[in-house]
Amino acid sequence: MKAIGTVDSGRNFIDFEIEKPILRPHDLLIKVEAISINPVDTKVRKSIKGTLTQPKILGWDGLGTVVEVGSQSKFFKVGDSVFWAGDVTRAGSNAEFQAVDERIVGFAPKNLSKEKAVAMPLTSLTAYELLFEKLQVTSESKGKSILIINGAGGVGSVATQMAKNSGLTVIATASNPQAIEWVKNFGADYTVNHHENLVPQVHELGFKFVDYILILNAVVEHMPAVNELIAPQGSIANIVEPGQAINLDKLAHKSARFNFEWMFTKVVSDTDDLQSQHDILNQVSEWLDNGTLTSTMTQNLGALTADNVRKAHELIEENHTIGKIVLT
Repeated sequence: MKAIGTVDSGRNFIDFEIEKPILRPHDLLIKVEAISINPVDTKVRKSIKGTLTQPKILGWDGLGTVVEVGSQSKFFKVGDSVFWAGDVTRAGSNAEFQAVDERIVGFAPKNLSKEKAVAMPLTSLTAYELLFEKLQVTSESKGKSILIINGAGGVGSVATQMAKNSGLTVIATASNPQAIEWVKNFGADYTVNHHENLVPQVHELGFKFVDYILILNAVVEHMPAVNELIAPQGSIANIVEPGQAINLDKLAHKSARFNFEWMFTKVVSDTDDLQSQHDILNQVSEWLDNGTLTSTMTQNLGALTADNVRKAHELIEENHTIGKIVLT
């Protein structure tokens, strides 16, 4: 099959040929029709040490058609249209075909274009797990407040929608007019600038504390404000590797919870609730089809080629993108 890969940490993507993957019992073999590029693509690429003998295939968002099923597959059949976020330990979606465990695959939306649908799996899974598993938002949470740091990012854009749909009052950070308009269009009630001290900005909005906080960027930088703003017995969830020790002492007397979220934990660790990602993606697909969720796709760079993958990585690493970049 055709594939796109890299043998080092640079943006040196190449087209190459490789054998189709051999299926594991729970796998689907999927013909890839669209992909989305995420920050994790650039992080995995930059983590490559030295020069590889075999190009590494990146890509952790995909949409396509099932062409073969594994011996223990039970959710899908050949011909089904599906979407997924994949497994960071396996070859990714930047290829003609990909093998993916069906327990982390969902049925693709029926009423959405492929380019809009493929933008959603990884960020939606992350946002869902943050809100409903880590923060434990329920129907009884209606009316509570949430601060979403980096609200205009990929995960933040979806989390803003899910939080608003759950009845929360959403304060999203955004640092320029375009980003402010973006998060407000997705339901943010208020915006604050994460390049300035968040504490007085949130206080000026009339909130002494907030019940929930999502940290989606620069956890070390934002922890002093988070410590001040989280409500007693509130909950914090973070997706950023700190890279250094973070002081949680100020959370102790508030009995506040601090949670880490990594979307790949379930599949990498083969947790008992692995199939929950299949269920979440099916729920996300339904929400996209009925308009409860809106796609965050903003750029389609065209065909899945080495040059276009390189361009997508460049755009993400400039750190000024809003929404998701896709290739079809």
